[in-house]
Amino acid sequence: MKTANDRVIDELFQKAISLLKNLISTPSFSKEEEETCKLIRLFFESEKIPATVVGNNVFAQNKYFDSAKPTLLLNSHHDTVRPNSHYTVDPFEPKQESGKLFGLGSNDAGGALVSLMATFIYFYPQQNLKYNIVFVASAEEEISGTNGIELVWSHLPKIDMAIVGEPTQMEVAIAEKGLLVIDCVSSGIAAHAANAVGENAIYKAIKDIEWIQTYQFPKESPLLGKIKMSVTIINAGKAHNQIPATCMFTIDVRVTEVYSLEEVFEIIKNNISSSVKARSFRLKSSTIDITHPLAVGAKGIGKKLFGSPTTSDQALMSIPSIKMGPGDSARSHSSDEFIYLQEVKSGIEDYISLLQRL
Repeated sequence: MKTANDRVIDELFQKAISLLKNLISTPSFSKEEEETCKLIRLFFESEKIPATVVGNNVFAQNKYFDSAKPTLLLNSHHDTVRPNSHYTVDPFEPKQESGKLFGLGSNDAGGALVSLMATFIYFYPQQNLKYNIVFVASAEEEISGTNGIELVWSHLPKIDMAIVGEPTQMEVAIAEKGLLVIDCVSSGIAAHAANAVGENAIYKAIKDIEWIQTYQFPKESPLLGKIKMSVTIINAGKAHNQIPATCMFTIDVRVTEVYSLEEVFEIIKNNISSSVKARSFRLKSSTIDITHPLAVGAKGIGKKLFGSPTTSDQALMSIPSIKMGPGDSARSHSSDEFIYLQEVKSGIEDYISLLQRL
């Protein structure tokens, strides 16, 4: 027989799925999230919860907020990537079939977003919480844009810790790799390809790329393993009969907490001949001590702790945080993206259980 609490969670689950379907139906590409921002604000309004909009970000705080208490942030994003060309169903039609809900953003990160919203609503009216709860639905996460969590941060009360909702199968990432993107230019001397003169910038770039492919950083993270470097873009040449004077390539570097982004940049700069320019030093690696209440609470409800190779808005937070959410990272950005309905239900239940242990 279901308890009153079970019925409350069931009702929150139904509301969460209804909202998720509306979000799927509403395109929300990064920098174009106005309509889903409106949906989220109206959802809170329907629950009689005051919400504030900053850019395309929406935030709310618990009813009995007390500035003398520490504050927990619940955060996930409502922007999506654009659908890839291999979809066999309409990415904007929320299709429910065999226990799955199909649609763009259902897995990344709609399931986590609506589960955290349901969790926030569950705790919103409670008077004797040991800590405050702030919820933020953020924009521009998929492109690491500056008008997302960074924009809204200065409008929030002081935040002491955070749960970032991303598809992790509800396991708990207590460390996350940072991201450093470096644009490189190899310089040579242009000449006619028929003559034995000139200096081929492609050949010079190849030597640098071979170093990038084989170099191993000496320090290794116990949770995140090795730093990973990948050359992901290359561009050179204008004609078959012209030796190219420049070759441009881009390095994607997944950095662990044992190096700063600046240290990694200097090591690369000092070992290749190409000129190098970092796009930013914003997306830092993060880690949380296993004795922190969030990590202890996660273990207490039987969750596996791990290090994540992917980045999220955690990279832009300088506070202790964990990353966890319903769904599977392997489904993110895939064609015919989906989430299991039961994953959302379990997500709500697990989030509530974790918060009750803090």
